[in-house]
Amino acid sequence: MGSEVRMQVCSCLRTLSSSRDSGEIVHALRTLTRYLEDDEFTRLHYTRALQVLVSAQSSHWFNRSRDDHEEEIKKLWDEIFLRGPPDQTLLLLLDTISSTGACAGLERCVSVLEKFLSTGRLQVLLWSRCEGGGSYADTPQLREIIIGHLAALPSITSNHLHTNTPDAFLPQQYYSLLAASILDTLEKTCHALRAGRDCSLGFVAQVLGKVCIQGYSSQIFEILAPRLSSLTRADPLWQRVTQRLLENVPERCTECVITGLIRCLSGATAASRLMGNLVLTNKKAQFVLTHKLLLQQYQHPTRLVKSVLGYLALDPERRMLLKQVLRSVCQVWCNSSAVKHTSVEQQLYVSKALLLCVALLTDSEIQELRQEMLQCMLGGVQCRLDSNIVRIRRMGMAVGECLSHKLDTPGSQLKFQYEPDEEIRELKALMESPSVADDDDDEEHQPDASSSLQPEPKVQGSAGRSVTSEPGRGSDSELDSDDDLTPYDMSADQEKKESSPPRYVRDCLEALMSSDDADRVELSLQVSDSLLRKNVNATQEVSVQFSKVLLHLEDRFNTPRFHSLRQNAMVALTVTDIKPVVDYWTTEFYSLNYNLRQRLDILEVLALSAQELSEPIRNKHTGAQPITAATAIERCDDITHWRQIVEKRIQSKTRRISKGATQPVKAVPNCYAPVAGFFFFPLLRNYDRSQVTFDLLGSDHLVLGRLLHTLGLLMHLAINAPVASQMGRALLDFVWVVRFHTDQMVRRGVMFAVCAVFLSMPSENLLTELGDDLMETRAWIADVAENDCDADCRSLAVQSLILLDKNLKSQLQIPDTET
Repeated sequence: MGSEVRMQVCSCLRTLSSSRDSGEIVHALRTLTRYLEDDEFTRLHYTRALQVLVSAQSSHWFNRSRDDHEEEIKKLWDEIFLRGPPDQTLLLLLDTISSTGACAGLERCVSVLEKFLSTGRLQVLLWSRCEGGGSYADTPQLREIIIGHLAALPSITSNHLHTNTPDAFLPQQYYSLLAASILDTLEKTCHALRAGRDCSLGFVAQVLGKVCIQGYSSQIFEILAPRLSSLTRADPLWQRVTQRLLENVPERCTECVITGLIRCLSGATAASRLMGNLVLTNKKAQFVLTHKLLLQQYQHPTRLVKSVLGYLALDPERRMLLKQVLRSVCQVWCNSSAVKHTSVEQQLYVSKALLLCVALLTDSEIQELRQEMLQCMLGGVQCRLDSNIVRIRRMGMAVGECLSHKLDTPGSQLKFQYEPDEEIRELKALMESPSVADDDDDEEHQPDASSSLQPEPKVQGSAGRSVTSEPGRGSDSELDSDDDLTPYDMSADQEKKESSPPRYVRDCLEALMSSDDADRVELSLQVSDSLLRKNVNATQEVSVQFSKVLLHLEDRFNTPRFHSLRQNAMVALTVTDIKPVVDYWTTEFYSLNYNLRQRLDILEVLALSAQELSEPIRNKHTGAQPITAATAIERCDDITHWRQIVEKRIQSKTRRISKGATQPVKAVPNCYAPVAGFFFFPLLRNYDRSQVTFDLLGSDHLVLGRLLHTLGLLMHLAINAPVASQMGRALLDFVWVVRFHTDQMVRRGVMFAVCAVFLSMPSENLLTELGDDLMETRAWIADVAENDCDADCRSLAVQSLILLDKNLKSQLQIPDTET
């Protein structure tokens, strides 16, 4: 029988290869169609038959038949492809498409492949590998090839067809079809198991893993996850089949499959039904769920973290892993090195994981882990309070308060004063809803709107109490006879102050020095700015003494706008009597017995004064124009108002093809250029000397970061000044010392200062000063741009590279092609 089949098939294939007679072709195709049900033919001769059909059609044999047989030939040709073993058909069609040039044969293969997908042959292929326990006779190499072609069909076809790729081959549509085929296969598996037949999900699991590891997990699980969640809700067999599917996923694909699945599930309950105890039996899944998704990655939404931790908490056997996760998260959260070397976003992610873990613990588990949680709270809060980043400090305060409340330590609970924002409110909300049940997973938990009771209408009583209104009872308003009187308009009234504002500079100084009258101090601060600017001679006589008083002045009377009024007066003193006052500020900056707030005040005043003095002189008979408004010092944590100036200047110096060349900054006279050195160089003279109350290169990195920003601004404002080259050289030397500082604020200041130097220093002098260190400097900046954990540092480093390359091109006379 075998030799007869072989002879008949060989005869048909010779006819198809050489015959030009349409009748003979039809007869040969009909014969091959009858053999499609024969195991020997499909196993030994089917692939060869398909190759002959493809080769024959590329020779245009059925295009030459212009008689009644043409339609039948096309029908039989398609039938042989669509009724045979689907794995062999898929491999041959994809290989033919990827190796054939544009011709009628290519169009024919594309058309048949579309029919292959639309007629459900993918389901047939997957089910053929599942039924009978997966005992399919093929080699591991062939199995891997089939899986690869199934997973990469959109890539294989689009790489050759380009813009002519049919919609059915595009990723969104194809992977949706593949997901539906997997669901169909799982449903058939359930039916077979109920009938007592064996099935194997190894092949389907490998296809699922291959698709996910290629980056298409979202397209697959958008279809799979909701449907599986629904099917497993009340059917234990579906739960068993789904869990077995995930168990058979190859180890290298476990992370992609689990992450994609949890992203598309409604919550922890659904994840528990679908994955079962996979986290206990699969070491790779355990590593992904308990470590990688929580501690090594931070791009996932909060919902995914809730699902992962809720999944661990739902089963008694998995709760030991929840406690293990809490210990790991606590170690990371209280690690000072992690606070310094990880981004704010990652720290926020870990903080959410910590609070969610704690919220899921029972009282007995909290007592068991009390010591670890206490050490985490104390160490983590302390290292975050030492940070210069406002978000990190607030984060530490909020998490510390939540942990302290959960530990239930009466009398010693942490309480901080800060302004909560949306981020902080989200963190605290995580502790308020510790339930892991899915709100949208179980319909029986949804409240019935029709049965909700409406509260009785209430009115507000005269004393602020809520009173239930009762019909037939009079209102108390009828007894208020004074309601008919017209109120007197007092909106324009002002509080009368006993003190009058001082009219002379010395009177103002005396009031600030010795007065115990709150009104007099407030009035003196309000008029000090205008008094100091109008009476230049009187101001210069007492400028240093006035500066000393303002620097040591405290807000004893809770004066409104105290800090901004005091700062405006300090700026007015500086711009009115520049050299003596600036010398006083820069000397006192490194002196003993000043707190960090006062040193930061000095830097802020120097920056604002330099900014005002750098304004162009519009009239030679007038002095510097006053600034419009001084920024309150409490609002200057991120130095955004300084950096915006520099970033605008960078944009103006960047050439774009669409806009053409921009003119360089024009040099104009100002009051800052002659005195820039007085502002700048004294701030660099004692930075490496450790004082009793001040260690700039040690623990006082908050001041160091602000100092770097101030020096960068002073450098930027000195553009076109004769002393700019000397300032740039000195600033580069200073920056080189602290360029690898661990604090993010300091590294931002370093890159800000480098930007200012590259922007303001003449190109020829810049390259001369860098000299042999040019390549090392560029390599360091490129490393920061690529690897620094802080986004602002990376952004500033990129801007520095742009400016450095522009300077190099201008000096080497290379045409500028920046875009």
